[in-house]
Amino acid sequence: MKWDWNAVGDFMPKFWDGLLVTLQALALGSLISFALGLVWALLMRTPSRWVRWPVGVVTEFVRNTPLLVQLFFLFYVLPEWGLTLSALATGVIGIGLHYSTYTMQVYRAGIEAVPVGQWEAATALNLPVTRTWQVVILPQAIRRVVPALGNYVIAMLKDTPMLMVITVLEMLGQARLFAQEHFQFTEPLTVIGVAFIVISYLASLLMRSLERRLVR
Repeated sequence: MKWDWNAVGDFMPKFWDGLLVTLQALALGSLISFALGLVWALLMRTPSRWVRWPVGVVTEFVRNTPLLVQLFFLFYVLPEWGLTLSALATGVIGIGLHYSTYTMQVYRAGIEAVPVGQWEAATALNLPVTRTWQVVILPQAIRRVVPALGNYVIAMLKDTPMLMVITVLEMLGQARLFAQEHFQFTEPLTVIGVAFIVISYLASLLMRSLERRLVR
């Protein structure tokens, strides 16, 4: 099959639109998953089982159901209950919520890896609980989990094409639309394949840089 550079040129305006949507979904979804995952992890450490039990049930349910099913539920079922969001907002929330149940386990491992002596030292200094978490425990825990969080950023990037099923025109959605209109599949799909590789590589470099900075 002949490679058509004209098709690439025709596709590029749609590609840039799709790339912007993909990066928005990735950035916002990552922020939600990191923040909400930390909330889940802290709630799971509360003494009350009436807090731990509901959090455990919800996170296990989300983690053990497919992201695709969750996106369909958020986009098609919630409007029947009176809650309607845009397709992109639904996708961002869906990805962020889904991956927060994974980042929760990462944070949990990081917190448990903090030496017991650090907790004892904070207690000996009579630090308040909030202050202990802010200046002693979380800074050490987060430094340990940055590489694992970076892996989930890349995993989220690779899952953004699922947003196409709820009408979000990210990169794959734009490529599919272009291919159906022009009956040319090789060029747009190759372009977005290369784009995913480049973005994943740049994201991994960014997380490595952040890891080195936190270690210092």
